[in-house]
Amino acid sequence: LLLAIVGGVGSAVYSLSDDAGEWIETLPEAVTKLRLVLLKERNTSASPIEHMQRAVTQLEQAASETGAAAPAAPSGITRVQVEKSRLDVKDYLWMGTKGALGFAAQLSMVVFLAYFTMVSGDKFRRKIVKIAGPTLSKKKITLQVLDEITEQIRRFLLVQIFTSILVGVVTWLAFLWIGLEHAAIWGIAAGVCNVIPYLGPIIISGGTALVAFLQFGTLNMVLLVAGISLLITSLEGYLLAPWITGRASRMNPLVVFVGVLFWGWLWGVWGLLLGVPIIMVVKAVCDRTEELKAVGEMLGE
Repeated sequence: LLLAIVGGVGSAVYSLSDDAGEWIETLPEAVTKLRLVLLKERNTSASPIEHMQRAVTQLEQAASETGAAAPAAPSGITRVQVEKSRLDVKDYLWMGTKGALGFAAQLSMVVFLAYFTMVSGDKFRRKIVKIAGPTLSKKKITLQVLDEITEQIRRFLLVQIFTSILVGVVTWLAFLWIGLEHAAIWGIAAGVCNVIPYLGPIIISGGTALVAFLQFGTLNMVLLVAGISLLITSLEGYLLAPWITGRASRMNPLVVFVGVLFWGWLWGVWGLLLGVPIIMVVKAVCDRTEELKAVGEMLGE
């Protein structure tokens, strides 16, 4: 099963490598085209932001003229002015490359962890039941907790698959309606990247915005395509997914939403991925523990 999943992902990446190579080759053209459009927009008419900047500049000049003159530097001492370094695109690309390599390394560790977990089978399950207690009732309660955790995780994975497919289909239909090229490929990419919190929607929005700019050549279409992509992922992530997860796992959607925010704040991206399963495990344990049934009731729907 694991080999089939890894092979499927690898074949999908390989099939999209040609399109990705063509897209990367168009980056210099896209940057040049974007620069020309921005210069054109800047020369045509002044925006409200530019009016505000001019007003602030005039106020600063007036304040400097009316204020006291700066004291002269003592003799023998050279005045030093620190200038901020300019934006270095190479540094940002290098940081992004290191982040991508780190994510790939963590993903490989997850694959090996899944492999060893499946190889071990129900060995740890039998060990946990064995050390749960000498009485048959404690062993039975422990077995019920483990079964409940397994069922909750299964429902969570089904919800993730359903929402990813839904995001992919809706994105494909939206881009097809707009007339964006390779709408089906971007729909598949949106569905796959939907499981990556924060970074996934940003990748899709940035990529589709660049493709829209190359195809249509206007900033309005760029904003439209990127805005639609962010709108779809935001509605799914903040409204649909917590509601479906709460219904499928018999948990309060508010608890699911707050739990995702808390674990995301604590552990970042991995907290967003593991937040809901952790809450499900806690609820399963609380429902079967007499002293913690009140907590389980608060977490339930």
